[in-house]
Amino acid sequence: MDPTRGQGGIQMLLAAEQEAQQIVTAARNTKMSRLRQAKEEAEREVANFRSQMEADYQKHISESSGNSDSTVKRLEAETEEKIKSLKEKASKETSEVTKMLLKYILTVRN
Repeated sequence: MDPTRGQGGIQMLLAAEQEAQQIVTAARNTKMSRLRQAKEEAEREVANFRSQMEADYQKHISESSGNSDSTVKRLEAETEEKIKSLKEKASKETSEVTKMLLKYILTVRN
């Protein structure tokens, strides 16, 4: 074996190892770059989704608060109507109930 040939083989191995190391480093850098990019995209999507959900929530709140005012007014009107109806019924029945009570009080049983 020729000693210079062995030196050339070692140099080739060292060069190949160095090239492999550069390839691995480049792959790691590419991977990290893609991970950062994916993270940034995910953060943007989350921010967009959050703002959309917040807008929907605020819209719902404004709609429901508007509805609650109209609901309160509607319930007050219904309540007043029922009170009026009950008072009318009570005034119609008062004389009959009074007659019935007087009849039972004044009737003597043995």
